[in-house]
Amino acid sequence: MKRVAIYFFYDKNGIVDKYVNYFLEDLKKNLDRLIIVCNGKLTSKGREELEKFTNEVIVRENKGFDVWAYKEGLEYIGWDNLDKYDELLMINFTIMGPIYPFKEMFDKMDSKKEIDFWGITKFHKFPLDPWGLITYGYIPEHIQSHFIAVRKKMLVSYEFKKHWENMKMINTYFESVSFHEAIFTKKFSDKGFVSDVYVNSDDLKEFTDHPIIDYPMEIIRDKRCPIFKRRSFFNTYDDYLTRNIGRSTIKLLDYIEKNTDYNSDMIWENILRVQNMYDIKNILHLNYSLPKNYTVNDKLNENIVPKIGLFFHIYFEDLIEECYYYSSNMPEYVDIYITTDKKEKKEKIEKVFSKLKNKIDIKIIENRGRDVSAFLVPNREEILKYDYACFAHDKKTKQLKPESKGEDFKYKCLENILGSKIFVENIINLFERNPRLGLLSPPLPNHADFYANLGREWGENYDETVKFLKKLNIVDIDIDKNKTAIAPYGTMFWFRPIALKKILSKEWKYEDFPKEPNNIDGTLLHAIERAYPFVAQDAGYYSANVMNDEYTKIELTNLNFMLSELNKVLYSNSLLKVHGMHYFLVRNLQEYVGKKLTFIRLLRTYVISKLPEFMRKPLIKMRNKVMKHAKKN
Repeated sequence: MKRVAIYFFYDKNGIVDKYVNYFLEDLKKNLDRLIIVCNGKLTSKGREELEKFTNEVIVRENKGFDVWAYKEGLEYIGWDNLDKYDELLMINFTIMGPIYPFKEMFDKMDSKKEIDFWGITKFHKFPLDPWGLITYGYIPEHIQSHFIAVRKKMLVSYEFKKHWENMKMINTYFESVSFHEAIFTKKFSDKGFVSDVYVNSDDLKEFTDHPIIDYPMEIIRDKRCPIFKRRSFFNTYDDYLTRNIGRSTIKLLDYIEKNTDYNSDMIWENILRVQNMYDIKNILHLNYSLPKNYTVNDKLNENIVPKIGLFFHIYFEDLIEECYYYSSNMPEYVDIYITTDKKEKKEKIEKVFSKLKNKIDIKIIENRGRDVSAFLVPNREEILKYDYACFAHDKKTKQLKPESKGEDFKYKCLENILGSKIFVENIINLFERNPRLGLLSPPLPNHADFYANLGREWGENYDETVKFLKKLNIVDIDIDKNKTAIAPYGTMFWFRPIALKKILSKEWKYEDFPKEPNNIDGTLLHAIERAYPFVAQDAGYYSANVMNDEYTKIELTNLNFMLSELNKVLYSNSLLKVHGMHYFLVRNLQEYVGKKLTFIRLLRTYVISKLPEFMRKPLIKMRNKVMKHAKKN
């Protein structure tokens, strides 16, 4: 077949990552002509990359989403010139691959002479229209618009041309789905055109309406699907929890890495550059539980010993022995740097730490800036010499009474970075086996008074953190006030020094930090604490949480207990019984806690909550139609 393809591309910074090159390189082998339509900006380097595959690169205003990019591509070819081609492909940047050569797919679909248009994957019928915009009042089964092929009979038809000429301007993602993707297949099938998909997912209808998101590994493994969605790696986690336990993406990544030739680093390169680390962490379950008493993996290379440094700040004399205990869990080849504020303390530390065989360096520093300045000022040049490093400090949270609250926060931090010799070895091996791992910290504190901070980790520090990152010229990373920073709250963490180079390269002075007494929140210290994961992400590394397996038992018990007790109260309120899913509970709470309560709103929800399920859906459908009508008028 003589094929022309319109490839739609968008990147907020105009950068073309390696996954695009890999995709186009294979696709181009099956084309006679390739046209690339780019919405928004395109860097000179990006254009250079795209022009490796075609000299027909169109850069247009970022409007109309993929739909209007395809429309402009069609007009560029010319309606009178479409009959020169046997097949037109409309493809967008939201898919990655190929896992298998595209030729395999094209050869199979070429044999199906009876079809007029086809795609790779489909979305199964959904009985409702969630946005009140779809002509049919529901989402029909349809070919997904990330890859649609149209053959000559339909390509030169009056109906196809009119579809595009009458296309409304697309202003939102929901309009893109409603005005084009969701209706395209049914619209043309109803006019007598025959469609098909390469990946037949009918056997999954009862499991999901969206196989490429919910079962990406299975359709790759069992149905030889050549593509997967970028969105799999940053999708809103709630989207999974409404249907499953959220394991789809980790299964996909594991399969790609172990069973295919596709380089997963291309995935990391893109998502770390453009997506929020909170979403990535959730989707990929970047929570490591490592054994405390046995080695989980052998070293990758017994002949290579990484250069590692432990940087420990000790302020409280009564905690020197405890700091020694945790430091002693480091291998003997690890260099240990200790900071303190007084000569007498230094002498006591020297005496206690003399029992270690490690190289020990102890410095007296200014008591200004607490543990943050202790990390950034005295040893920053030394830190950058190491492959991996760990920063720890003694800790007392004196503002909380009784002091057991702060004591257990300290325990949580130290136990989950330096809990045992074997645990430390497992952490080192984890860095060795995950070259994109940049920062590893204990989980958030959630006991006692710390519980109120869950979901509110930014506190009064968001603006200060953004301002600080701008000073480091970190402006393109996605920083969302509504999404938790994957930060080392408590400032104890393992890290890859190269990942924090931007912050470590700054010539810090003690004068940069506020004098004591210091505020509990809202200072430069708290901003820096939250900035670390964004610095790592800017350098192309991800952040994760780590626990030893013994502490994991405590953490799971605490989280399950807190959620269970909270649900007992929340679901005792009939106004919140509209739906049993976490997603809908949160939305209901947003409705009644986050918005002004009105009698009508309360009455509406109460009435709906009392209706049987079979009556709720028609009412919701009716409401969507009313909203749709209201928008039109």
